[in-house]
Amino acid sequence: MPKIVKSIVITGNGTNCEMEMAHACRLAGSDEVDIVHISMLLYGEKSLDDYHFLNLPGGFLDGDDLGSAKAGANRILHAGIEGRDEKLYDQFARFIEQGKLILGVCNGFQLLVKLGMLPGFDGDYRKQTVTLTFNDSGRFEDRWVYLRANDQSPCIFTKHVGAIYLPVRHGEGKFIAQAEDILERLHDNGHVAIQYSHHHYADIAVDYPANPNGSIHGIAGICNSTGRIFGLMPHPEAYLHYTNHPRWTREKLPEEGMGLDIFKNAINFLRGASL
Repeated sequence: MPKIVKSIVITGNGTNCEMEMAHACRLAGSDEVDIVHISMLLYGEKSLDDYHFLNLPGGFLDGDDLGSAKAGANRILHAGIEGRDEKLYDQFARFIEQGKLILGVCNGFQLLVKLGMLPGFDGDYRKQTVTLTFNDSGRFEDRWVYLRANDQSPCIFTKHVGAIYLPVRHGEGKFIAQAEDILERLHDNGHVAIQYSHHHYADIAVDYPANPNGSIHGIAGICNSTGRIFGLMPHPEAYLHYTNHPRWTREKLPEEGMGLDIFKNAINFLRGASL
């Protein structure tokens, strides 16, 4: 009997892509998928301990009033769970320690880096070393981009993905690091999981418009050292079916959208994992 995989998609306080992420988990084969408002975690009505796959969707956490996802990160770090002697962060920490999977997309990626869970150098998941800031274009970018996955990365989610075409929808997606040595560590240890590329997946894109935000080294997504925590700015949950593609009436496309592969990799990994 295969393992029952339970997925949770956290919503509330400005997220707006929870339905698409939940649908992606179901299409990928997750046995149970729950969309859970963060207040249900804080009131102790739900617990991350009961799930295997944590999804942090895109949106505008708290209106991005303190910068993208900063208020949301502080909530997780400091808010206590009613009736329990623990912070919400403690459940996140156990989730990571148990080897479960976390995916953050767009605002969810911003949340992971503000928490320090990505890149999580040396197992320190509270120290922020990178961030995502305002696009070089000075405006919100809403369009599709070409991407290339790094086949040398340990990232569970991007295994055998290769080249992929996904939409971006963000105003603060420029990836930067505190120092050059941090960038070196990201590359040397395979943390860089996916990068923007030029048309038809040619060379890595460092310049606008192929690089939609000015991210250094064209970095679109990173993972932690185990590859079990992954965040990216483009939206894989927005390309699950060929009709999501902007040229679906003009090109012959496979029925499944490219973004579904990222979720399938996660569910297939969890089915074979001993958690």
